[in-house]
Amino acid sequence: MRRFRFRSVVALANMRLSVKSAAIVLASSTLISALLGLFRDRLLNSYYLGTYPTGIDAYTAAFTIPDFMFFILTSGALAVSFIPVFNQRLASGNKKSAWELSSSAINLLAVLTLIASILIMVFADPLIRYVVSPGLDESGMVLAINMTRVIAINPFLFSIATVVTSIQQAVGRFVFYAFAPAIYNIGIIIGITWFTGGINLFGVQIFEGGIMGVAIGVILGAVMQLIVSLIGLFGLGMDYDFKIYWKNQGFRSILKLLPARSLDQGIDYVNGIVNTNLSSRMGAGAVRSFNQASALHQMPVNLIGVAISTAFFPKLTEELGNGDRREFNETFRQALRTIIWIALPVSVIAFFGRGYVTSFISNIGNNDSNGTIASVLGTLCLAIFARSVFHIASRGFYAYQDTKTPFVVSIFAIGLTILLSVWFYSLNWGVDGLGLAQSIGAFVEIVILLYILQKRSSGELLDKAFWRAILRMIFATIVTACVAFSMTKFVPLMATDTSLVITIPKFLVISIISVIAYFVASYFLDLKEAKPVFDYIKRKLFKNVK
Repeated sequence: MRRFRFRSVVALANMRLSVKSAAIVLASSTLISALLGLFRDRLLNSYYLGTYPTGIDAYTAAFTIPDFMFFILTSGALAVSFIPVFNQRLASGNKKSAWELSSSAINLLAVLTLIASILIMVFADPLIRYVVSPGLDESGMVLAINMTRVIAINPFLFSIATVVTSIQQAVGRFVFYAFAPAIYNIGIIIGITWFTGGINLFGVQIFEGGIMGVAIGVILGAVMQLIVSLIGLFGLGMDYDFKIYWKNQGFRSILKLLPARSLDQGIDYVNGIVNTNLSSRMGAGAVRSFNQASALHQMPVNLIGVAISTAFFPKLTEELGNGDRREFNETFRQALRTIIWIALPVSVIAFFGRGYVTSFISNIGNNDSNGTIASVLGTLCLAIFARSVFHIASRGFYAYQDTKTPFVVSIFAIGLTILLSVWFYSLNWGVDGLGLAQSIGAFVEIVILLYILQKRSSGELLDKAFWRAILRMIFATIVTACVAFSMTKFVPLMATDTSLVITIPKFLVISIISVIAYFVASYFLDLKEAKPVFDYIKRKLFKNVK
């Protein structure tokens, strides 16, 4: 009976979703994961940022190399290369080739990332000491090296989970793919709350605890995430084989597409290594402060850019696969307009509410640390908008199975960002300079990508109606900025506001009123994105009125 219920629940969760439903599921799961991430960071900061900044800097630095290897070998590189090719095999009815393709991807990446994990463990000392965080003191350096060796297994676990969830994403099944990252955060929270006090097994203490316990929680979260991802395969009929089918044409196509996107991801993450290196030279707590601001700015990017573009991507590839360029252009414009319409007010509200947002992840009462995080977040607000747009802009190329163009553009954008970071560091602009460099580089990148897409479509992709709508969105955003600024004066953030009971209501008041102002401005400016909202409100308010 229990097995039957389990299969029924899994079958229900694995139903194919429409673009709208998929976007809702992805946005909801991203929000849940973001909230868990906020809770995770709040716990970490309350434990260590005020009392042991060197330790939390070391913990933050320990993720750099394992994350770099995951991003360069797997991450989005596989997703955007795997899904179009896998979809083509399924659409043509060649399931045998599709499953050979998926088995080959799992096995190859498992071997590569396992080797990478072992190499990270072996060379952790010189990598941390000379590349990642040379500015840490000796105690922080040793701690970062040890934690890097623990977290080094992550690329292996994440890579298998990524292939598995990419299969589900390709066939329009998003539930387990969407909620797996939330499980990862739960594992880290367990590490913070339980493992930091040590681990006892049958009365024998096998682990003394401390911040190293958080690293153990990271591994627990990665294992839990993989298990949840595997459950999502039930009912898909996958025929896994412990073999790499080198002669499979689909697999060969992926191998051709993968290097450019992998290098793109790797170059992008080189920027993160540079930021960690530079911030480690700016005093204790600087690495963590920049990391926290980056994480906060990435949350709306995931909620808006990643969720919406991920939901639209299978449809974009399908339309191009059918040779329907007109439908592709229409779908792309719809996705881009939606992302811009949402990202603009979110970026503005994040800028004016940055102090309130920072208080969500830090209750230590350390105004210097909180002020630094809030200040960096302010410089990253333009990046919130730009990186949200980037995800749909880049997928426009990936739908064409063109990974080289975004790669070349990324080389230029990341090179510009790194040069600006080093320059601003030499000007003693501190971590704010690093954030400003990120925003400039991200904005330049999307301008170039959209320009090339527009040229490729002979000017048909972004038509005059699109640009007129963007101008109206900008005007609505200016109205929203004025309202948000006024609200921060009406409900100011006080130095003593460290409790969520105080800061959340204040931020909600500012956000809700600002969003209402944006909706009203959008409605009167005749933006079609706002009309469904007002139509829904009318139906609810006047449903009994003939």
